[in-house]
Amino acid sequence: MSEISQDLQVDIWRGGQEGHFTRFAVPRRANQTVLDVVTFVQRELEPALAYRFACRVGMCGSCAMTVNGRPRWTCRTHVSKIKNPGGGSVDLRIEPLSNLPIVRDLVVDMTPFFEKWQRAKGRFQGTENRQAPPAKIDPTSPARQNADAGIECINCAVCYAACDVVRWNPDYLGPAALNRAWTLVEDSRDNAGAVRLVAVSQDGGCYDCHSQQSCSLHCPKSLNPTAAIAGLKRASLAARFLKKG
Repeated sequence: MSEISQDLQVDIWRGGQEGHFTRFAVPRRANQTVLDVVTFVQRELEPALAYRFACRVGMCGSCAMTVNGRPRWTCRTHVSKIKNPGGGSVDLRIEPLSNLPIVRDLVVDMTPFFEKWQRAKGRFQGTENRQAPPAKIDPTSPARQNADAGIECINCAVCYAACDVVRWNPDYLGPAALNRAWTLVEDSRDNAGAVRLVAVSQDGGCYDCHSQQSCSLHCPKSLNPTAAIAGLKRASLAARFLKKG
């Protein structure tokens, strides 16, 4: 990457939940991503800086952090396209994802996020064994299209970090877990739909969503968890009426 001019002033979160920001001067370069900045700091200025990354090409989601107040994939976020956070001379303010416990520096503990997937019954439960022929699925059916609309989630937790309801109510399952539940409810090969609808309609489930759409706005995969949650609300209400009938 070629040099452009002047250094970036970068504030990076250090420590745990009660940590603090430390400022670093990082050379500004062409086509520079936020992950490039964090990597430079770790390799050249502060070897003890803890952060996560893997693929660097937007496939794994492990490099997600909060940058200038917004959760993002840092490997796909170019510094030149980010607005200044406002106030002072800082160009970038990099923090760990919100709504998750901080392990250290930019690393969060993803355990609560994945535990909520379990509470939402986010595991496929089929009816066939390995010897059965592949199930025939009509790709044009409404159910299959609903499922397909949400299956590209890669568990990066950006939507979870952006969700105000999670911030207000730590028991809320969150958009990713509920989106996963919806894809399984709409999958004709899965046979746990009834149990799953009960699970997601309890306290902290789909009815706690305020439909603010922060999850959809911030999703790097352009998914729409708000629509998936609305689908769960309709399906669980229909199941209750059918049961009473």
